[in-house]
Amino acid sequence: MSNSPKPARAEASPGLSLGRIAGIPVVLAWSWFVITLFIVVVFGPRVGAAFPGIGLGAYAVALGYALLLAVSVLIHELAHALTARAFRWPTTRIVLNLWGGHTQFASFNASPGRSLLVALAGPAANFVLAGLGWGILQVLAPGTVSYLLTTILVWANLLVALFNVLPGLPLDGGRLVESAVWKATGSQEKGTVAAGWAGRIIVILLLGVVVGLPLLQGRGPDLAVILIAVVMGAFLWMGATTAIENARMRLRLPAISAGRLQQRAIGLPAGTTVLAARRLLRENQGAAVVVTGAAGVPEAVVDEGALLAVPEEAAGTTSVNATARRLAAGAYVPEWAEGQELVQFLARLEGSEYAVIDRQGAVTGLLHQRTVVQAITGKGTPES
Repeated sequence: MSNSPKPARAEASPGLSLGRIAGIPVVLAWSWFVITLFIVVVFGPRVGAAFPGIGLGAYAVALGYALLLAVSVLIHELAHALTARAFRWPTTRIVLNLWGGHTQFASFNASPGRSLLVALAGPAANFVLAGLGWGILQVLAPGTVSYLLTTILVWANLLVALFNVLPGLPLDGGRLVESAVWKATGSQEKGTVAAGWAGRIIVILLLGVVVGLPLLQGRGPDLAVILIAVVMGAFLWMGATTAIENARMRLRLPAISAGRLQQRAIGLPAGTTVLAARRLLRENQGAAVVVTGAAGVPEAVVDEGALLAVPEEAAGTTSVNATARRLAAGAYVPEWAEGQELVQFLARLEGSEYAVIDRQGAVTGLLHQRTVVQAITGKGTPES
């Protein structure tokens, strides 16, 4: 079977390209400018209060802090990417965004140990930066702008590192849970589901601490802190949920096959009369009829409504082709195709219907795109 892949759609730019570092594309997402504006607006007046007479320079200092934070996140992501490169994992790009950043990888073969090392390389880089910042503080004069920025940089890297090692996805520490379960069960997907649930538990604990701790201390919760915690919690919850759903989809893939999901179908040579097709349908209730060409290649699917609408007096002379909708070129799959191979194969085909053939090339069924989607997502999966 020869099928041309669909032309690739132009992908919208996720942000401003910063070029390449060690051959890896780096992109500054548009959302990064949102958090930078927030830092400048909120942090600027505080710098002005700490350094009277600095004027508008306070906002320049605040911008400097935002840029230093971006560099810290970039180093964090580079640590992921370069560690992955040591294991020959292809890195697509690094994106710095509203929440910090993320590194995108192409498909690769991983193991529990390697996955964990790649994940923890980021927080390790932040700990190193915090240590370097602390060393620099020892030679700076307290009360200066440089001392303030370096202090903030130290604390920011410590917080980023400590937060990211929490054991739940989408945080880097979630790979610890994933790798442990993966090692124990032999299934990365089961590890991802466990790590995703751990991430959800972290969100619940985070909100519980933010709200409950002040109450235990006899004071009201800080609304600004609650707002930040809710926004951060929502981000983490969505990331954990996405990880769980994707892992569950991958767990379902091995059970997905064209033979199991197909609707029973019968092949009819092109030019067969409507009368003969009707007789065949009566003898095979619930089956679809696929019209095949001279070489036995599936070409079209008979529309039962159109077939029954042909007047009786014309049924013996009308070709079944007149009541069929054409299949896309090459829209047929072997009945033994399954899992990821089947999904990738269908993704290259046009249309939403595919004939299913056996090893002799005879039509055995009709596969509907919606049936495959339902089987992958687990929503309304057909009974086997």
